[in-house]
Amino acid sequence: MKITDLHGCEIEVTDLKEAIKTAKRNTGYSHVDKSFSEFDKRQKAYWTDIHEKLTAIKKRIANN
Repeated sequence: MKITDLHGCEIEVTDLKEAIKTAKRNTGYSHVDKSFSEFDKRQKAYWTDIHEKLTAIKKRIANN
């Protein structure tokens, strides 16, 4: 299956369970150095979007 990220790039997902775990883990990362706060915000938005798309697929599969 494929998803499209915030930049319009298609990402092929071969292991949905692992992809969800990875996306969830990446939503929580941030730098101690606050000079990276804008970068951290963009990264969190990116990984949150990926996580939401993957969990939607999981839900859709479970309902079929």
